[in-house]
Amino acid sequence: MIPLPNNSELFPDGESVARAAADRLVALCAESKQERIAVCLSGGSTPKRLYALLAGPDYVGSLPWDRLHWFFGDDRFVPWTDPLSNVHMARTAFGDAPIPEDHWHCIPADGTLEEAATAYAATLRDVYGADRLDPARPLFDLVLLGLGEDGHTASLFPGKPGLDEREAWVAPVPESGLDPFVPRITLTFPALASSRRLLVLVTGAGKREPLTRIANGEDLPARRISSVGDLTWLLDRAAADFG
Repeated sequence: MIPLPNNSELFPDGESVARAAADRLVALCAESKQERIAVCLSGGSTPKRLYALLAGPDYVGSLPWDRLHWFFGDDRFVPWTDPLSNVHMARTAFGDAPIPEDHWHCIPADGTLEEAATAYAATLRDVYGADRLDPARPLFDLVLLGLGEDGHTASLFPGKPGLDEREAWVAPVPESGLDPFVPRITLTFPALASSRRLLVLVTGAGKREPLTRIANGEDLPARRISSVGDLTWLLDRAAADFG
């Protein structure tokens, strides 16, 4: 069995991981007294299943949809109608969930890459109500992240400049480190860390290698994941190499 990251929880399979994440969102909403609950979404197959679950009969009636606002940790710089877009994936997976249209806060896909990144940063600052992040007042209530087979998270790839960004909340990624090789826009580590709760969803045998490299101390991007609040890794047995 691979040595697991701190604050890890192990589940039988990807379905169980998705349901565990859904349960945590329901619990967060039940605890929150805030008018707006900000959730930062991730791409990937396990989050896609999570979004479908939230919109399905087991969870749809348990969420305060009128208070939930949906943001994105990263996206490919393609039209929102493109199947490569995380916006397209999320909206398709949520299906007929009762999400008010103005509760979608999508990364722009027009203008130049730099203009779109600047525009999304302005959106986040406007929602947050300040230009600097206060650890005592996180930007997001929940952040969802994944782990790429090369160790990336969001669109923070090994060896790319955005890894070391400490001031900007959003960064353009002109050259992605993984197929499909299209430009991307990503939130930076400081913005992602500004979260009351952060869940890293890791499923499938393809994630064993990066988990092993992280356990061995290699400075992969996902090893830098942090949160000013609670951080939990939700892993399935295939990813953790546990029979």
